[in-house]
Amino acid sequence: MAMDPVASTSDPDLDLFIFGATGDLSVRKLLPALYMAHLHGNLPAGARILAVGRQALSREGFIQQVLGGARQFIEARALQAEAWDRFEALIDYVALDATQAEDFVRLARHSRPGAQRVFYLATAPSLFTRICAHLAGAGLVDAQARVVLEKPLGHDMASARAINAEVGRFFEERQIFRIDHYLGKETVQNLMVLRFGNAIFEPLWRAPFIRSVQITVAETVGVGSRAGFYDGTGALRDMVQNHLLQMLCIVAMEPPVSLDPDAIRDEKLKVLRSLRPMGPAEIARDVIRGQYTAGTVQQRAVAGYLQEDGVPPDSRTETFVSLKAHIDNWRWGNVPFFLRTGKCLAERCSEIVIDFAGQPFSLFPDTYRSAGNRLVIRLQPEESVQLQIMAKEPGSGMKRRPVSLDLDLHTAFTERRAEAYERLLIDVIRGRLTHFMRHDELEAAWAWVEPILHGWAAQGDAPRPYAAGTWGPAASSALMARHDMQWSEEA
Repeated sequence: MAMDPVASTSDPDLDLFIFGATGDLSVRKLLPALYMAHLHGNLPAGARILAVGRQALSREGFIQQVLGGARQFIEARALQAEAWDRFEALIDYVALDATQAEDFVRLARHSRPGAQRVFYLATAPSLFTRICAHLAGAGLVDAQARVVLEKPLGHDMASARAINAEVGRFFEERQIFRIDHYLGKETVQNLMVLRFGNAIFEPLWRAPFIRSVQITVAETVGVGSRAGFYDGTGALRDMVQNHLLQMLCIVAMEPPVSLDPDAIRDEKLKVLRSLRPMGPAEIARDVIRGQYTAGTVQQRAVAGYLQEDGVPPDSRTETFVSLKAHIDNWRWGNVPFFLRTGKCLAERCSEIVIDFAGQPFSLFPDTYRSAGNRLVIRLQPEESVQLQIMAKEPGSGMKRRPVSLDLDLHTAFTERRAEAYERLLIDVIRGRLTHFMRHDELEAAWAWVEPILHGWAAQGDAPRPYAAGTWGPAASSALMARHDMQWSEEA
């Protein structure tokens, strides 16, 4: 079933340029997402995809080598021969050196006059500003052009500001789409409806009715072939500064005045600016960083991070972070937010756990006197919403037992559910900015994260080791225990 198709004979022609088209992101995510959008009628009728890369490939070579590799990341049932042939026909390939201005003059000859141009920069951030300058110099940037910037958007506050300023020389803010694929996930977007479309939650969505909030993004994989990139980045920059803080914003924001993109992003910005800054004492006490050692993940032997190809033997890069944050405003005063992410953990899991406060006094003589209610919003591997409540056990007496009211989004809605990149690419084509970061959001996130990086550098401590296949360093559980709380898998 197509999702609100955009294809129309009245749509302008679309020229979608993918820079870094031979890279891992393009093969695993972008090309499969564009095929699915094409299959379900969500690309404009006049769409073309111009793959841009450094490799000296012909069009046929790109289709055979790169596009052929993308097929393995598409569900077999979606691979329809005629649809695939039509998708191939949309694609051209241009070999280009992003540092050479004359190559962009040649690229301009491939773009159709009057076409809507979208430039997806799936390259290293160090190339963003140079590519934008060369695009403008070749006359490819007009008032209708759009640019998509893939994370990481900078290495620190200074580099993020420099990228914003330089890209802003050639594109207006309304033309810049800073992508965070977690904001394209159906459950993350559904969180807005859950919060603001249901009267039963909003009165309780605040202190003192909420005891704590947990946000977890756990991976079972290690760094793999990304060691060169990852060792210079680490979990705080790679995951916390963007994915986890964006989810925190959606959980904690005030109701926007409308669904206008800037109205929503204004409220998210207020949350980021309300995060309590961390000084050296708070960093030492409330931030745990770890690095995986050899172990077993789901019955698979895994080497330690320092044994991975491309990782220096003395690396202090963190592969795990857990921390406690506070939002200093009236809604969230004294409610701790616990954030956690890591590689080579026990389970692949992304979830938000709203831990409601317990009753001030219990009438029931059982072992659950301290138990509260929990709302568990699961993003992956399956998407679901679960409300944990207490119910009476069958039989005589009034003993209680935790039970769950479950909403499985896959069974509740039978319509096809687009993957995050497909949904966000369609939003770019339609010009919808709601699920993309604004420049001041990006800088506010860096303003909060950067002191933690400086604090680690000043402390000089190595990350805490944790065995692959566990839930991270023991200190992460101890962080929760100090507040008489537990991570969701320990409760």
